[in-house]
Amino acid sequence: MLRLLKWLIYMACLAFIGLVGYAYIGPFFGVDFTPPSDEIRQEIILETG
Repeated sequence: MLRLLKWLIYMACLAFIGLVGYAYIGPFFGVDFTPPSDEIRQEIILETG
């Protein structure tokens, strides 16, 4: 059981390192992480009474 837990911890650490590496190295390979910058306007009607 301890061996399985240790394996899961190692895999979680490797996944975290991979995700951080992808976040830093991704823009060099053409990956764009910026969100779309479209302006959205919606009319809001407040009812007072």
